[in-house]
Amino acid sequence: MLAIFDLDDTLTDGDSSSLWLQFMVQHGLAAADMLPREAELMAAYRRGELRMEDYMDFTLQPMQGRSVEEVAEWVERFIADIIAPIVFDQARDTLARYKAEGRTLLVISATGEHLVGPISRFLGADDFLAIQLATEAGCYTGHTHGVMTYQQGKVIRLQQWLQQHGQSLAGSHGYSDSINDVPLLQAVDVAYTVNADPKLAAVAAQQGWQPLFWSRQTQPAT
Repeated sequence: MLAIFDLDDTLTDGDSSSLWLQFMVQHGLAAADMLPREAELMAAYRRGELRMEDYMDFTLQPMQGRSVEEVAEWVERFIADIIAPIVFDQARDTLARYKAEGRTLLVISATGEHLVGPISRFLGADDFLAIQLATEAGCYTGHTHGVMTYQQGKVIRLQQWLQQHGQSLAGSHGYSDSINDVPLLQAVDVAYTVNADPKLAAVAAQQGWQPLFWSRQTQPAT
């Protein structure tokens, strides 16, 4: 059976895409003047109004022409410095409990695979689905390909994954914080919201989904 998790603001107390751009700016890998525009796009995401194509086209610009290996090295440092301290305590406990029960842990995130893959492995997930990034000659092009794991796209990619792996959603559990994940939460057998945004909280109340409120005791370094 599956336990399916959104990543950002569900397993972690923060959005990895936003934090990654801030990290790149901090280390001279991206221009600081990108941050205000990224904040505007994230505000649209929280309203459930973002065109993910716009977000990815913009935020992938600093990676254009960089090798997959170089980016992976930076992501490893990013996870150690930024992501590890902000994982919710209850997320760690829940992942460990499901793992002990023998469930398959699947992370599905509307974030690029360059982040979601390594973060999912760090968290002990069995597999992940994320926005796929195009490469050419071992370097990122700054573009995406395939169905984006965003809103209904998460369900489309999940159904493809189920078919490929011979699994089903029978008995599945799902977790998210965002109104954008209503289609995903409707697809699983048992849905939980984690620190739900107001729009999701309203839908969850109508659907009878269980609300969870997760926190962390470990504070990130400043």
